[in-house]
Amino acid sequence: MGNFFEDDKLHEECGVFGIYSHNEDVALNTYWGLFALQHRGQESCGIAVADGQHMKIKKGMGLVTDVFKDGVGEMKGHVAIGHVRYSTTGFNMAFNTQPLKVYFDGGHLALSHNGSITNAGALRKELAAEGVIFQTTVDAEVVMSMLARSRKDTVEERFAEALNRIKGAFAILIMTSNKIIAARDPFGFRPLCIGKMETGGWCVASESCAFDLVGAELVRDVKPGEMVIIDSDDAEPRSMMWCNDMPQNTAHCIFEYVYFARNDSKIDNQDVYEARIQLGRELAKETADLNPDVIISAPDSGTPAAIGYSLESGIPFMEGLTKNRYVGRTFIQPTQKQRLNAVRLKLNPVRSVVAGKSVVIVDDSIVRGTTSGKVIKLLKDAGAREVHVCISSPPVTDSCYYGIDTSERKDLIATRCTIEEICQFIGADSLHYVSMEGMKRAISAINPNGLCCACFSAGYPDDADEVVKKEPTSLARN
Repeated sequence: MGNFFEDDKLHEECGVFGIYSHNEDVALNTYWGLFALQHRGQESCGIAVADGQHMKIKKGMGLVTDVFKDGVGEMKGHVAIGHVRYSTTGFNMAFNTQPLKVYFDGGHLALSHNGSITNAGALRKELAAEGVIFQTTVDAEVVMSMLARSRKDTVEERFAEALNRIKGAFAILIMTSNKIIAARDPFGFRPLCIGKMETGGWCVASESCAFDLVGAELVRDVKPGEMVIIDSDDAEPRSMMWCNDMPQNTAHCIFEYVYFARNDSKIDNQDVYEARIQLGRELAKETADLNPDVIISAPDSGTPAAIGYSLESGIPFMEGLTKNRYVGRTFIQPTQKQRLNAVRLKLNPVRSVVAGKSVVIVDDSIVRGTTSGKVIKLLKDAGAREVHVCISSPPVTDSCYYGIDTSERKDLIATRCTIEEICQFIGADSLHYVSMEGMKRAISAINPNGLCCACFSAGYPDDADEVVKKEPTSLARN
């Protein structure tokens, strides 16, 4: 049965972390950085460390604590990169774990990637025709192969040449024996930021929450289309704009703010928790006629928006559902009778909060609709008089090609059904989604024209849907 509760959520596919420091245990700090980014991928992880001459790598399937249960003591050096991964079903193979590591004419090279290269299939076919042999099915290996085959003089120039040939969303770290080079796609789909270590040195990560755990201060985000070179403890990282054809607007993934990122992160100058509070406020404004007795959340992802709803409406927020946080990704299969109500393994209602009440339950999204109905039934069985569902994002109607695992379009309930039909299907008394305009207002630090909302509108900023249609093969995303 697996992770039934999260099956009705979108999944981020990867998180990356890198550090350069002669004063710190870089392997241990990378471990902690990945631990902080574990929410971005729970399938596999890895760390590569270099000391100027040699490079060691350790990776495997499982959580960070599983793969590194014996520690990182044997991994010594002054530069390291790491990776946590979630993949699409069918490609969760050990050979796809990252960082990837090769030896080429420029020496040792390791690579970690978050995102999805939409033209990876075409590039792979071209490289294969030239005799390149691939050992994985991840699109990151295409970048590494192009970089290794480049005739440019420096690693930076080789990397830039490869980046200018790929399309899609990416935040990529490459590591040589002496430096880290970080690059972000020209639209800024996937997040990437730079931190300064308190003891000297620099780090880079998918989210700023990783910096708090390793004792680093957020300096800034890597700019869309920028490459940052870290090769000194003290000097500012060098910067170059690698993209030869910058788009007019950015396209930061709006779902980072709705669901993916941790509450304590700041991405592209937008505080994630504040955005979620404001999403709840917008929901409250748009559903002012509901007048419930109590606001509850689908924990934990819906909690900040539920608090915002409460603050705006003046209606109290209470914990109407208790979450069992000890249910892992897999567990003992229940009997058929138990399976019918398996949601109780993860959630259970607090009867004193919901009994006899009109309840608004706030969640971040409904993707497939497989869980919402079970949660509503729990609340009504516990005595809730009415259950109104409020969602802090618009209906998810379209697939994402930028590094997020969305179902095929036909599996998305909002593609097949009207809001009224979804409401009936999940058994709610009413169902409300925040408007696109309200959602953009909530993410106030970013220009509304600089957000990617393709999963709600099919408005792909770089025509990714057309690129993918032309792909010769279907490859695992990163």
